Amino acid sequence: MAQLRQEADPDEAGLDPKALGRLDEFFARHVEEGRLPGYLVSVARGGRVAHLSVHGHRDVAAGLPVGTDTLWRIYSMTKPVTAVAVLQLVEDGSLSLDDPVDRHLPAFAEPRVYEGGSSAGVRTRPAGGPVLVRHLLTHTAGLTFGFYHEHPVDALYREAGLEYSVPPGKDLAQAVDVYARMPLQFEPGTRWNYSVASNVLGRLIEVVSGRPLDAYVTERILRPLGMSDTGFHIAPEQAHRLAELYGETEDGGITPVPGLPVLGRPRFLSGSGGLVSSAPDFHRFMEMLRRGGELDGVRLLSPATVARMSRNQLPGDAELSSFGAPVHQGRANQGLGFGFNVSVVTDPARTLAPTSRGTYGWTGVATTAFWVDPTHDLTVQFMTQVRPKSLKVFPDLRRLVHEALTD
Repeated sequence: MAQLRQEADPDEAGLDPKALGRLDEFFARHVEEGRLPGYLVSVARGGRVAHLSVHGHRDVAAGLPVGTDTLWRIYSMTKPVTAVAVLQLVEDGSLSLDDPVDRHLPAFAEPRVYEGGSSAGVRTRPAGGPVLVRHLLTHTAGLTFGFYHEHPVDALYREAGLEYSVPPGKDLAQAVDVYARMPLQFEPGTRWNYSVASNVLGRLIEVVSGRPLDAYVTERILRPLGMSDTGFHIAPEQAHRLAELYGETEDGGITPVPGLPVLGRPRFLSGSGGLVSSAPDFHRFMEMLRRGGELDGVRLLSPATVARMSRNQLPGDAELSSFGAPVHQGRANQGLGFGFNVSVVTDPARTLAPTSRGTYGWTGVATTAFWVDPTHDLTVQFMTQVRPKSLKVFPDLRRLVHEALTD
């Protein structure tokens, strides 16, 4: 099991201890006010952890504290792991970013695009071109989520049992076939819409590699990096370390809610959000990215591929707030582009919180987050387990970390 401990003095790492104290005070107050059950935050520079803080409980009712070995459902922080797996296959020559997806998944042949009408009478037309692998990696394929309630195609997803992307009782292959029958919201490559695309990538990995998604990810990513606490399910001997999942209540408190089942191998292996991980493990994943695809003598990707993954891939260097579908055009997406399953800061003057150009990372629906800041040689992760309604801690987290930088 990987270990995580403070390895450097904050001052020596170019971090202000007083500012880091304010970061801890901010999140400890959220715990004391009952808005978070507990949390872990780590800040590393040059690969050395210079700030590591845990506070509160992984299980409030049982009185079990957060530890550095706590296991967390990281949900959409799975997506960058899936992207690494796909990019390995590209480097192997088994796949191309410009492959039509239907070359490997025939159900995506002859896609159709929404043209008009409500969900009860949607009109479609043939797409002007195929969905490509790069469209899936950049969420520009025209796919969606049923829970948006913003577009007639969203309603079609819900009618097909896809409100939360997983059709009841179906495995990954069966689910992807359902996605393929849905019309696209827009022509591939013409807009950005966060979607089920990474589940399609998960199935693509299975078909191209000839291995189940969990086996491939374990053999090619997790085991080489020593991430023994990360996977699509946990072993019985790990169960006592799994954090309880909470949902935010209407009054801003928290209450236990059902989480993604992880006690035993799931029928549905989600490349979008299926992983459980620990802070020590995810630190190693971040470090592999920070170091350009290599860690402790093990290379997963070339530096050029990591640079490509972490560079804005939207046409014309567009940002999410303008290139995104209407649901994504809010203030929070200003100054951000998108690489391969990571957001990328393109204009720090426009972002919601202070940050550096080129910073990339992603978040999870249970209020987990990570980012890599190449300008400051910085990696940050935040772990808790709350599905939010109004809770918004990420801008404050970014601000407080940025305020701690002294060089």
